[in-house]
Amino acid sequence: MSVFRPECRALLIGSIPLSDHAEATRLMLAYTPDIPLWVQLPGLAQEGMIEQFAPGMPGLVSDNSRIYIDSRADDFHAELAAFYEDYLEALENPERLLTSRFALSDETARGFSVLCDIISRRSPAPLALKGQIAGPVTMGIGLKDQDGRFVFYDDTLRDMLTKHLAMKAAWQILRLKALGVPAIVFFDDPGLVSVGSSAYISISRDMVTSALAEVIGAAQAAGGLAGVHVCANADWSLLLESPTDIISFDAYSFFDRFILFDAQLRMFINRGGMLAWGIVPTGNADDIERETTASLYDRWLAQARAVERLGIDWSTLLAQSLITPSCGTGTLSLAHATRVLELTRDVSAKIRSEHGL
Repeated sequence: MSVFRPECRALLIGSIPLSDHAEATRLMLAYTPDIPLWVQLPGLAQEGMIEQFAPGMPGLVSDNSRIYIDSRADDFHAELAAFYEDYLEALENPERLLTSRFALSDETARGFSVLCDIISRRSPAPLALKGQIAGPVTMGIGLKDQDGRFVFYDDTLRDMLTKHLAMKAAWQILRLKALGVPAIVFFDDPGLVSVGSSAYISISRDMVTSALAEVIGAAQAAGGLAGVHVCANADWSLLLESPTDIISFDAYSFFDRFILFDAQLRMFINRGGMLAWGIVPTGNADDIERETTASLYDRWLAQARAVERLGIDWSTLLAQSLITPSCGTGTLSLAHATRVLELTRDVSAKIRSEHGL
């Protein structure tokens, strides 16, 4: 684990309901200057979760708003061989990775270059920088092949997808680290809620844990911290027993489910794992309007004390916690999104003030 100690600082998930990257970045920096991230603008068609991270994959077809992998195309296997050659070169030589097919482009992720440009000219330096990418399960059940079958079901396509995401995460780490601060990448993987359900019976636990371990390991091998974000309920043992550095969860709605995994939670925190508490609601406008800094602080404090009662040292828990919204704000109105950012900043500030951080 890294020596990075967030100490309940504010962090965002990624998406903002604006259409201008510079404007969205300025908004983000106004509320979370300690750990900035590159903004995602899902209101732009090219910044959907699949569209943003699929470029560079063999067999990728974009046809009349449908995006899929054509593994029956005449040149697919040649493309696949070239992909693995590029993967091995990037794995062995980080300099090659920076200019490889795994780089994010301004066409689908302009927020990345906007952030890097601003941070390179900004003083003082932030505590850390955060990037994000779709997780392997979410991407694997969001992207299909030519027959409409989920990519995650096919061994070859799943391996290709996992390595593709792993290298895109490593690329982000290398670029962010170059700005002189610790780098974090979150794998946004709400698809994990589907694991074990009857609708996805073909997805085994081993398939999921293997894919997660590979993408997390790539980010860590590049010298960064890896987090996994899930904005709903899930089998939390999948993450608590994984090598991830940070677990980002919806503490506002699902803390009662999360704390049921008490033994795994103790082990995770005691090995240095960090919790990103999604204590600020994003799923319901009434909740966003009703909650206050005081009410959310009280809610968080009750939850944190419950974790302490599991046998976790209080100072350790504070040092290894981040305060976040429960999910991204990209689908909210700008007024509600701004309110979420404000609450995230203020709850973090109150926790840090009340507990001498």
